[in-house]
Amino acid sequence: MTAAAVGATAQDVVTRGLADARPVTLEEVDATAALQTRVDRKYVLTPAEVAALLATLAAQAEPRVLEIGGDRAFTYASTYYDTADLLTFRQAARRRRRRFKVRTRTYVDTGNTTFLEVKTRAARGVTVKERCPWELSAPLGGAGLEFVDDRLAAARLDAPPSADLAPVLRSVYRRTTVLLPDARMTLDSGLRWRLAGPETLHGDRTADVGDLVVVETKAGTAPSSADRALWRAGHRPDRISKYATGLATLRPDLPDHPWRRLRRERLGVV
Repeated sequence: MTAAAVGATAQDVVTRGLADARPVTLEEVDATAALQTRVDRKYVLTPAEVAALLATLAAQAEPRVLEIGGDRAFTYASTYYDTADLLTFRQAARRRRRRFKVRTRTYVDTGNTTFLEVKTRAARGVTVKERCPWELSAPLGGAGLEFVDDRLAAARLDAPPSADLAPVLRSVYRRTTVLLPDARMTLDSGLRWRLAGPETLHGDRTADVGDLVVVETKAGTAPSSADRALWRAGHRPDRISKYATGLATLRPDLPDHPWRRLRRERLGVV
């Protein structure tokens, strides 16, 4: 009987499944697997499915786990920015090949270290992430606006001035990072969403994914060992965006076609 079968939480299953994996330092992860230009593939799995994946990788791929101060799971908090008419959300909803996303990411367990990040997606599905240090809770202005405008211009995207961006959604989750010989893999549990920005007609809405785990592989264009293991088990990449899926869940007035099947079959949202 697996840990998932006896009612363990999603994070418990991740922790137990990687208990025998050797640790890897943040410096090693940054040096060998900080893939800023990459193809991301995401899968939404139950605890039992995560346990099976980790057992397969333990036998075949010699995974190592990011460990800092004896801890292997860390809280991440993100704030996503968008225009008043939700341009970046609508680009994702319409599945535009070339699109962008702006957010701040805070590493809560390591002194609230925060970065301002710009993610762009090229026509072939390659994701480029660029970031700069940022102050927790600082408004998006000054040097931040310059950084965002510069990165979007460099990507040759037809984007509005960054001054048009405002906080729209916040997310928080627990992340475990696994280093494989051919990729980096993250396992996110306890994902929760909350609307951000000033009070609106939409109210203070929140949502979460329950005990599901969002597994993301970050590799080059070739599928990683984790992708191949998941495909052999019958899984295929899921269409999920922590920003767009979360916003569509909290705002039923918005289009949700790319994520409708996932939200109904996995998240239980009608």
